[in-house]
Amino acid sequence: MTRPASRPRATSPAIDAVLYDFGNVLVGWDPYRAYDGHTSRDAVDAFFADVDFPALNHARDAGETWAAARTHVGATHPHHVALLDRYVEHFPATLTGPVDGSEELVRELRGRGLRLYGLTNWSAELFHHAATAAPATALMDDVLVSGREGLAKPDPRIFALTLERFGLDPVRTLFTDDSPANVDAAARLGLRTHLFRGTGGLRTALRDLGVDVAPPG
Repeated sequence: MTRPASRPRATSPAIDAVLYDFGNVLVGWDPYRAYDGHTSRDAVDAFFADVDFPALNHARDAGETWAAARTHVGATHPHHVALLDRYVEHFPATLTGPVDGSEELVRELRGRGLRLYGLTNWSAELFHHAATAAPATALMDDVLVSGREGLAKPDPRIFALTLERFGLDPVRTLFTDDSPANVDAAARLGLRTHLFRGTGGLRTALRDLGVDVAPPG
């Protein structure tokens, strides 16, 4: 008896674009660095806790201004206004430079002809500091900055906007971010995703998807 011909195994579409988060993926960020040599860690911790700094910062990422944050903190925790001012004034110090190996990988991907884009949660007022701290952020074909759009990850609308604006096919795009919530949101919209824990891991993920980059060293 003749065996039926086996069907060829389905193959996944090739990856032709990488969508990068920036903070702690291309450029290091440590908010405590704004207070080095000025304010004790305990005092900064108290400030961050009292004003719910993660929520306050996320609101700036979603389009609210630092002036509005200052008004709010002045009304609720006036003794912390000076520390908020210091964070904004010394924001460049919070950017700790390129994430290890990130610029080399970006340049390698560009050389391979992949399309490269950024999708970053970042205050519109402070985004201009990114390129100085990590030149790879300026090597993208384009960048969507959350603070300019009034939307921030993990809101699914910002992913939909990114796909539309850059003309990305989610199945052919790898999104990498260090936030599990952001990665989960992207996956629900059909993007390929990678939870970033270091450039070596991203290299491995790209190789697993058929992108011919050098293995992690």
